[in-house]
Amino acid sequence: MTATSQKNWTGDPAQLLRVGEGFRLHDVDPAATPGYEGGKSAAKADLADGAEQFDELQERLFAQSRLDDGAPSLLLVLQAMDSAGKGGIVRHVIGATDPQGVHLKAFKKPTPEELAHDFLWRIEREVPEAGYIGVFDRSHYEDVLIGRVRQLAPPDEIERRYEAIVDFEQRLTDRGVHIVKVMLHISSDEQKARLGERLERPDKHWKYNPGDVDERQLWPAYMDAYQTVFDRTSTANAPWFVVPANAKWYARLAVQALLLDALERIDPQWPAADFDVEAEKARLAAT
Repeated sequence: MTATSQKNWTGDPAQLLRVGEGFRLHDVDPAATPGYEGGKSAAKADLADGAEQFDELQERLFAQSRLDDGAPSLLLVLQAMDSAGKGGIVRHVIGATDPQGVHLKAFKKPTPEELAHDFLWRIEREVPEAGYIGVFDRSHYEDVLIGRVRQLAPPDEIERRYEAIVDFEQRLTDRGVHIVKVMLHISSDEQKARLGERLERPDKHWKYNPGDVDERQLWPAYMDAYQTVFDRTSTANAPWFVVPANAKWYARLAVQALLLDALERIDPQWPAADFDVEAEKARLAAT
């Protein structure tokens, strides 16, 4: 059963959420639930069903690579404004499968060593190996988002990076890395409410960063920067998907559906035994 065959999906998320020609972020309603007619309770059941599919496909992908060095891999790139729910995606979607086949990397502020290299240097080191599902919690796109908004690099360097990213992702897909790039899109009001909740709850204080309020003041500039990212780097081989994320349950279900779609297109296969199965059965029976 595919993700879109689940009874509450009325459209294909991979098509509905894909950034195509003429896409405008301003036109996307962060509170919408495109293609899904069920509510929160239905989504919980569908997420559980999808988790079983995801776990099996991930195991097949990992198993295939044990005997095939050229096996494909899958990379999920997660970008969003603060508090949009990236952690929830990691826990509730990626967390449904065996961690030994997952490579998670959360990119923070570059270290002095990383700054001494090209911006893609630290990214290339974390690309998932054959058979793995890689997850980038933030990514190389920070270098053309905050880098642009905060003017951390000259304009001509920012321009160079867009082309460098497209070339980099083309190299990845050429060698069998399937890329799913997701922006979790929340509204400014929703972010304010979530940040406020972090301040009200002592168990959430560790998640709060005073710098998030500083970034909120630059919200329009960030939305413009995201629009440029979509215009310049959403390609046929590595398209962007914008997932409305005011409803956390929808965002999780939608990202799961996008990953299931990618895995089903990869269609990983159980590797054939490289030994005589019948002979091994006989040997085992004799012990």
